[in-house]
Amino acid sequence: MRLSAIGIGVLLVTAGVFAQQQMPGQGAPPAGQTLGPFPRMSPLPVPDAPRDFDTVSGRIRVVPFVRGVASPWSMAFLPNGDMLVTEKAGRLRIVRGGQLDPQPIAGVPPVHAMGQGGLLEVALHPRYAENNFIYLTYSKSTEKGHTTALARGRFDGKALTGVQDIFVADAWSTGGPLHFGSRLVFGRDGTLFMTVGERNDRTRAQDTTHHAGKILRLRDDGTVPPDNPFVGRAGFRPEIYSYGHRNPQGIAVHPATGQVWATEHGPQGGDELNLIQPGKNYGWPVATFGREYSGDLITNQSYRDGMEPPLTVWVPSIALSGMAFYTGDRLPTWKGDLFVGGMAGTQLHRVVFAPGGPRGRETMLTELRLRVRDVRQGPDGLLYLAIDASPNGAILRIEPATAAPATSAQR
Repeated sequence: MRLSAIGIGVLLVTAGVFAQQQMPGQGAPPAGQTLGPFPRMSPLPVPDAPRDFDTVSGRIRVVPFVRGVASPWSMAFLPNGDMLVTEKAGRLRIVRGGQLDPQPIAGVPPVHAMGQGGLLEVALHPRYAENNFIYLTYSKSTEKGHTTALARGRFDGKALTGVQDIFVADAWSTGGPLHFGSRLVFGRDGTLFMTVGERNDRTRAQDTTHHAGKILRLRDDGTVPPDNPFVGRAGFRPEIYSYGHRNPQGIAVHPATGQVWATEHGPQGGDELNLIQPGKNYGWPVATFGREYSGDLITNQSYRDGMEPPLTVWVPSIALSGMAFYTGDRLPTWKGDLFVGGMAGTQLHRVVFAPGGPRGRETMLTELRLRVRDVRQGPDGLLYLAIDASPNGAILRIEPATAAPATSAQR
C-alpha cells in the first residue's frame, strides 16, 4: 500500500511492478524480431479464505465472494441485490443470494469471442425497476470484420427477451480483435456514454468520420441526443462526445458533480485518468506519455495546445480497467474516492478526490497479484472486484476488517 500525491501535468511512477522502458537504440532485438510488452509477474490464484490488509485509511478484509466464473468482464447489481456478471466467452451469469447460478442467462446475442473481444459490459437502465432494460456491449462480427455493438433487452428474472442491437459502432476492423473499449455509464440526464477503442489503429483516434477511439453519447434507445457537441457539423459523427482516445475501459460519473471521468489504456506507459468534456480532443496518438513496446518514442509531446491533458497518469502502465466512485458508509474514509482496477499491474488503486479533482493515489492489494478487471459498489455499501482469470476467475468483496469474518455461505 502506498499513497502518492499527484497534480496536473506531473508524471508519477506508482505501479507495484516496474515495467522498464527501453531507450531508442539500446538493446535492439535481433533482426526480424519485435519486442512485445515488458514481461510482468504472473498472477496468483484467488485466495481460498479472507485476508486482511493495511491501507492508509485502516485495515480492510478481502473476501472470496463468488468462484467459478471464467474471465469475468463486468458486474451490475439488480435492485434485489442479485448480481449480473458477464463472462468474455459470451455468457451472462447471475449470482443469487451469494451463490452463482450454474445456468447462464439465455438470450445473449452471439459474440466474437476472440482476443480482447467477447461479451463485455453489462449495465441497467436507470429506471430498471419500471422497464427491466439490461444493456450489453459485445464484439460483433460480420462480413465487414468486427466492431463494438450495444444491445438492449428485458430481463424477466430468468432470461433476456426482445434483445436487439440499438447501436453498432462504425469501428470495423479485419485485423487483430483488439481495443474494443466497451464501457457504459448513464449520465445524470439519462443519456448513455459508451467507450469505443481505436481498434489498435492509432490514426483512427483523430479521425472524426467514424467511432473508433471515441467516447459516444447516446439516448437510452441508441439514437443521437440533439445537444451532442458535433450534431450537424460536417466531418463529425453525431454520436461523438469526445475523441483522441486509445482504448478507454473505465468510465464513471462523479457522485457530487455529475462529471464524467474515464480511464484509458496507454501503450508502454501512459495509462490515463481524464475528465471527459463535450467536444474535447484527448490527444492520442499526437500527445501521450506512453512509448512503443520497443521503448521508442511515439511522440516527443506529452501535451499539445488544443488537446486535453490527463489529470492523472500511470507510468509504467497498470492496464486500467473498470472503475467506480465509492459513495457508501461501510468504508467511510473512502467516501467520494475513485477505485480503478489494474490488470497487468495486478493491483487496485484508490484515487483520492478533493473538490478540485484528484489529489493523491494509493496502491492496494499488490500482495494478492490478481488481475482486477472491474470494480463496483454493491447495494450493501461494499466494494466488489471482478478478477480476470479463466477458468478460475472470481468476484472478491472488500469490507472493513472489523466486521465479522464471512461465513462459507457468504463466500
